[in-house]
Amino acid sequence: MSALSDIADEYLALRRSFGHDLVEAHRLLPRFVAYLDSVGEPTVTVAAALAWAQAPDVSPTSTVWSHRMMVARGFARHMAALDERTEVPPPGLIPNHQRWRPPFVYSPEDIAALMAETRRCRWRLPAATWETVIGLLAATGMRVGEVIGLNRDDIAWDDAVLTISTAKFGKSRNIPLLGSTMAALADYAETRDRLCLQPSTPAFFVSMRGTRLLYQPFRLAFRRFCDLSGVGAGSSIRPRIHDVRHTFAVRTLLRWYREGADVEALLPTLSVYLGHNDPRSTYWYLSAAPELLALAATRLDLSREVLSR
Repeated sequence: MSALSDIADEYLALRRSFGHDLVEAHRLLPRFVAYLDSVGEPTVTVAAALAWAQAPDVSPTSTVWSHRMMVARGFARHMAALDERTEVPPPGLIPNHQRWRPPFVYSPEDIAALMAETRRCRWRLPAATWETVIGLLAATGMRVGEVIGLNRDDIAWDDAVLTISTAKFGKSRNIPLLGSTMAALADYAETRDRLCLQPSTPAFFVSMRGTRLLYQPFRLAFRRFCDLSGVGAGSSIRPRIHDVRHTFAVRTLLRWYREGADVEALLPTLSVYLGHNDPRSTYWYLSAAPELLALAATRLDLSREVLSR
């Protein structure tokens, strides 16, 4: 038996002495400890807990993921008092299966195909609106409602900053924009003003009637663009418009990991940028893509090696 196995036995005995029902822990904890031993982890880490909880032989639509994480988190709390290297997985890292729905992670080619499909529309203004909205979502990770809620004076052209005043939780925030994004917005504004001479709204993005966009019609249009362009064809996960935001977050984290950045230190920055009310919501993206999870595990393994020297 390993040292972790001995600690797990002591933990279960302690919990049992307090009268806790440990049927599930008795079944799952030895498996988790065996996994930690197999990957050479001396204690619990967030990446290891996620990798074990989301094993490929377990369906993401079942409750197994959340049950496994619950057991791993309980053991991690116990281990934290014994080993300062222990990472306690935050609550909500794996949602209950009723809410869990793996995101469709778009490739750059997928986004390009969707934007190209919008240009097939016979009406120039809706085509320009749809193309620019999709491009802005992909470039910034904004929520759909935030993009639809943009007004013309929310863009500071000289400073290349966009102000979101309709943010979720009632908090406004500023989004810095790249030059290419600013150029695309300027092109759209010129097209909009040329084709919609008397808009009935201060909205930046307008419909063919000059009104603010509505979420439901745009969601249906986006689904049609996916079907016509073939994006998501053959995938078990149907692409949704909100998954563009998920994709932005996942790819940002992937880039940081590949660059060797301190992702743990940067997560709060990404959380503020995305407008998350709780940083734990940003942690969720660690479970959104297998590649991201693998990179996280690799980086944490390297950190353990450095600490053990």
